[in-house]
Amino acid sequence: MLCQLQSFLNSHGVLEVFQSGFKAFHSTESALLKVFNDLLLVTDSGHSAILMLLDLSAAFDTVDHGILISRIEHHVGIKGTALEWFRSYLSDRSFSVSLGDCVSSSASLLCGVPQGSILGPVLFSLYMLPLGSILRKHNIAFHFYADDTQIYLPLKQNGSLQPLLDCLKDIKAWMALNFLSFNENKTEVLLFGPNNARAGPLMNMSSLSPYIKSTAKNLGVIMDSDFKLDKQINSVVKSSFFQLRLLSKVKSCLSFNDFERVIHAFISSRLDYCNALYVGVSQTSLSRLQLVQNAAARLLTGTRKQEHISPVLASLHWLPVRFRIDFKILTFAFKSLHGLAPSYLAELLVAHEPVRALRSADQSLLVVPRARLKLRGDRAFSVVAPKLWNELPLHIRLSPSLPVFKSRLKTHFYSLAFNSV
Repeated sequence: MLCQLQSFLNSHGVLEVFQSGFKAFHSTESALLKVFNDLLLVTDSGHSAILMLLDLSAAFDTVDHGILISRIEHHVGIKGTALEWFRSYLSDRSFSVSLGDCVSSSASLLCGVPQGSILGPVLFSLYMLPLGSILRKHNIAFHFYADDTQIYLPLKQNGSLQPLLDCLKDIKAWMALNFLSFNENKTEVLLFGPNNARAGPLMNMSSLSPYIKSTAKNLGVIMDSDFKLDKQINSVVKSSFFQLRLLSKVKSCLSFNDFERVIHAFISSRLDYCNALYVGVSQTSLSRLQLVQNAAARLLTGTRKQEHISPVLASLHWLPVRFRIDFKILTFAFKSLHGLAPSYLAELLVAHEPVRALRSADQSLLVVPRARLKLRGDRAFSVVAPKLWNELPLHIRLSPSLPVFKSRLKTHFYSLAFNSV
């Protein structure tokens, strides 16, 4: 049933484009890459920007079955026997609590999508479909990841927050009618200014002032008003070294290959999570991340601190941190060009088409948009991805598949990183 439903939704373009949860080729990183791109470009143009992070309270548990069936019928277009199947699937459900040998009596489940089911997340996405229309009506940019909502817009000089406040009012009214509500305690607002300038005086923020923060965690990444990501990197470094201390105690129990897998699971995963956002951060921040990778390599191989680490990384075939960042961005670029990434990322990349018949016409090059600021526009995916892409050798750009592209790209970066080792 899930495969049939997803095929129907995809073929009819029903799903929200800016919902990155529960969808193939979508992830928290692709969602953040899009939001970062938009915010960086707004501030690069000289404007400030505001980002609101909204969290729904027990969203999956408060879905009204009657409203959901109506949504499936009228918004999605499913009728007849298929609609009756969904009605039967949602009705007459019950739940109980089990603890050890004790089991509570069962109670009727009159609302909510079935937790742990493969259909639950898709049904929730369908339930939330009208929310995107409300945001579009007010011309507010947004992005969803499951029940996490990000809304953002430029703050032009002498502009007004009224469109945002009106939008929030309509959202709250819609949610009240659909038995949903925002968790006020988790609502956070970030203000971004051009070139490290603080965005607007707080007195102009009206009723939003209590929610304004200097940093906020967004889909697992600690964002800050200056895009420096210092606290995010501090958190990664701190948690990684903590894990390394724990791993050192089990090293003797594992083979070399198994211990390397454990290090990738606990350390490399932390270094690589949403690292496409790290492009353009300070060299100091990159150096701190590199120290983590160096420490992991020393622990794995037993290399002493006095010995150079580059030969060790080369022997392990571990790309240094800065190359891993470029690798991630270029992988997103390849996926975007070959239908393996969200459409909202693919739309950010434009193929270069010479006005005259030139040899560059078959070079698989991308248009590089102009940006004003190194710490703003130059860090946007739509700018940095084409720059990095155009610098690649032609045979890499023309790779026939993603595995081949990754293999060639790693070989290329390996030679750049360790050609003098």
